[in-house]
Amino acid sequence: MKITYDPEVDILRIILSDVPIEDSDEEKPGVILDYDEDGNIIGLEILDASKRIDNPRSLEYSIF
Repeated sequence: MKITYDPEVDILRIILSDVPIEDSDEEKPGVILDYDEDGNIIGLEILDASKRIDNPRSLEYSIF
Protein backbone atom coordinates (compact mmCIF):
# COMPACT_ATOMS: atom_id res chain seq x y z
CA MET A 1 0.00 0.00 0.00
CA LYS A 2 1.20 3.48 -0.83
CA ILE A 3 -0.27 6.80 0.27
CA THR A 4 0.64 10.11 -1.35
CA TYR A 5 -0.60 13.66 -0.95
CA ASP A 6 -0.06 16.35 -3.57
CA PRO A 7 -0.66 19.77 -1.99
CA GLU A 8 -0.50 21.57 -5.35
CA VAL A 9 -3.70 19.89 -6.52
CA ASP A 10 -4.93 18.91 -3.01
CA ILE A 11 -5.35 15.20 -3.80
CA LEU A 12 -4.76 12.32 -1.42
CA ARG A 13 -4.14 9.03 -3.22
CA ILE A 14 -4.19 5.59 -1.63
CA ILE A 15 -2.80 2.80 -3.82
CA LEU A 16 -3.76 -0.68 -2.63
CA SER A 17 -2.27 -2.68 -5.48
CA ASP A 18 0.33 -1.93 -8.14
CA VAL A 19 -1.63 -3.35 -11.08
CA PRO A 20 -2.88 -1.36 -14.08
CA ILE A 21 -6.06 0.67 -13.63
CA GLU A 22 -8.78 -0.64 -15.92
CA ASP A 23 -11.59 1.71 -14.86
CA SER A 24 -12.27 4.60 -12.49
CA ASP A 25 -15.55 5.85 -11.07
CA GLU A 26 -16.49 8.82 -8.90
CA GLU A 27 -18.66 6.94 -6.40
CA LYS A 28 -19.40 10.08 -4.37
CA PRO A 29 -18.49 13.66 -5.22
CA GLY A 30 -14.75 14.04 -4.71
CA VAL A 31 -13.98 10.34 -4.13
CA ILE A 32 -12.68 8.39 -7.12
CA LEU A 33 -12.26 4.62 -6.96
CA ASP A 34 -9.86 2.82 -9.30
CA TYR A 35 -10.54 -0.77 -10.40
CA ASP A 36 -8.45 -3.52 -11.98
CA GLU A 37 -9.64 -5.65 -14.90
CA ASP A 38 -11.50 -8.01 -12.51
CA GLY A 39 -13.44 -5.15 -10.88
CA ASN A 40 -11.41 -5.13 -7.66
CA ILE A 41 -10.71 -1.78 -6.00
CA ILE A 42 -6.99 -1.09 -6.32
CA GLY A 43 -6.88 2.55 -5.28
CA LEU A 44 -8.76 5.69 -4.45
CA GLU A 45 -8.31 9.42 -4.76
CA ILE A 46 -9.77 12.03 -2.46
CA LEU A 47 -10.15 15.38 -4.19
CA ASP A 48 -9.98 18.61 -2.14
CA ALA A 49 -8.39 16.49 0.59
CA SER A 50 -7.55 19.40 2.90
CA LYS A 51 -11.27 20.23 3.09
CA ARG A 52 -12.25 16.63 3.92
CA ILE A 53 -9.39 15.49 6.18
CA ASP A 54 -7.99 17.34 9.20
CA ASN A 55 -4.37 17.05 8.08
CA PRO A 56 -3.77 15.18 4.81
CA ARG A 57 0.01 15.43 5.33
CA SER A 58 -0.21 13.42 8.56
CA LEU A 59 -0.62 9.64 8.62
CA GLU A 60 -1.47 7.32 11.47
CA TYR A 61 -0.95 3.64 10.77
CA SER A 62 -2.03 0.72 12.96
CA ILE A 63 -1.79 -3.04 12.61
CA PHE A 64 -4.01 -5.24 14.76
